[in-house]
Amino acid sequence: MGTTAIFRILLLILLIACAIAVNVTKNLMQAVIIFMSYSSIMCLLWVLMESPDLAITEAAVGAGISGTLFLMTLKKIKAEDDEQQKRKKKS
Repeated sequence: MGTTAIFRILLLILLIACAIAVNVTKNLMQAVIIFMSYSSIMCLLWVLMESPDLAITEAAVGAGISGTLFLMTLKKIKAEDDEQQKRKKKS
């Protein structure tokens, strides 16, 4: 078995671990970071399968745009939660 095959198997194991970890994680920030790493690993797998167009798409959409949108959503949710807590303290 060559080093490329071992590397592919290792990436597949990491991919499965990331998929399970996203579902198990209770902290939303950690889930977003794990999701972004899942997309990055998937991007590497697409490169290894000699499909650069899918790799670029996965990197741009999966890790880039989706990750950024998730992080912005978490920031907005946190700001709204902080605002609600301030209102409760005033009441």
